[in-house]
Amino acid sequence: MKAKAPWTTRTSSRPAPAARATSAIVGKTLISATAAGQIIGPFVFDFNETHIYNASWPPHAKFHNAQTMSSGVALSVATLVNLWRPGSGRVGLDAAALSASVYWVSQLSAFFYPGTASMDPPGKDNWPQLRYTIPILAAIGTGYALARRGLNAATRTR
Repeated sequence: MKAKAPWTTRTSSRPAPAARATSAIVGKTLISATAAGQIIGPFVFDFNETHIYNASWPPHAKFHNAQTMSSGVALSVATLVNLWRPGSGRVGLDAAALSASVYWVSQLSAFFYPGTASMDPPGKDNWPQLRYTIPILAAIGTGYALARRGLNAATRTR
């Protein structure tokens, strides 16, 4: 029996195991970077005279700002735990992508509430948050796609 030439051998359309593992690590790292930004960012942008130390804000407004900042930290911790917990597989990845996105999607939803503005006067209400929100959501989506592609059949739990 004749041996087949290497160029006629059928190969799988799936990436090689090493490429799948790399894709998973890159994707999870991308999502982790957004979680780290979500932990640090609100404290950089809100723990100052424009928010927490804003003398014109009533205490209840500061309460909600503090709650939002803490929610970002909690969602980020949930993201990292679900993403890197051993054996979490597809369920952990899905939960991590969801928890990583919630803070940013809820920020976008503020546009639909009456009386809200993206900036206090004298700033312009031109949604400067979009400079961060849209790229971060894109990074989460890209990380999710890469990590999902990288999951192999042995780690899938659904």
